[in-house]
Amino acid sequence: MNAKIKGYFWACISSATFGLIPLFALPLVQKGLSHDTVLCYRFACASLFISLWMLFKKQSFAVEKKELSLLIVLGILYAISAQCLFISYDYLGVGTASTILFLYPVFVAVLMAVFFKERINAITAAAILIAFLGVSLLYKSENGITLNPMGIATILFAAFCYAVYIVVVNKSKIQLMSGYKLTFYATAISATFFFVKAQITGGLAPIPDATAVADLILLALFATALSCLAMIFAVQYIGSTATAILGALEPVVAVAVGILVFKEAITRNLVLGILLILSAVLLIILSDYLHQKLSKKEPEKINC
Repeated sequence: MNAKIKGYFWACISSATFGLIPLFALPLVQKGLSHDTVLCYRFACASLFISLWMLFKKQSFAVEKKELSLLIVLGILYAISAQCLFISYDYLGVGTASTILFLYPVFVAVLMAVFFKERINAITAAAILIAFLGVSLLYKSENGITLNPMGIATILFAAFCYAVYIVVVNKSKIQLMSGYKLTFYATAISATFFFVKAQITGGLAPIPDATAVADLILLALFATALSCLAMIFAVQYIGSTATAILGALEPVVAVAVGILVFKEAITRNLVLGILLILSAVLLIILSDYLHQKLSKKEPEKINC
């Protein structure tokens, strides 16, 4: 198996398993476990799995003091994004929430333009407009019923926090850190965040039964640890652009889970909204490449 095929394989595994979050998480919430409890157990187990992998690969856990403070910020951003995603499921449903979350590359483009003066070209600007047109279609269904504004605000904030997470990683010394180490600390700090939060709000609840234990292990192993590690492998083999493009599988899988497992309705506006958002994100990812292609000057003709 050559490097490109391996990269495509790992990218598909990463996005598909991340799209399975609601499949394992919602049954736990339906059994009465709070979001804080589920997320604490999820990230604690994921950090355990990743630490075992790091020990197996003989990876170092050492970090500098300056790195630790930045890792704490990143872990909290990751935690807030995860919690907002869970909250949005209650208001919007699995498919719609997961699709809107996929707007995070749009927020990344805007943040890079505002804070790092990266120029937004015409293709990126068009993609941003298409993305928000897609959200507007999701916001209002064919029968005139609008989505809950709190749900929309929550999932947009989740996408924004994840975008900030990506920008901080890309624009700091953390970028040079091993992906395994970064993921370990992000999940471990997120688990600590939810543990402290749970103590304030009443403590962690016990896992009710064996089925819940299985859901929790699958959530932590497949939809968190494996997803994160597979993304690292994919970037190593095919780069971040191709990995991000294949990330479009994530909302598609989540929508399928919502329809097949949780009996969510599929509507024309949902389909059109998803297609517009996916198209916008692909344009954002490919904007530099397309802009270079379109702006290339044709070679001057020599008149004989």
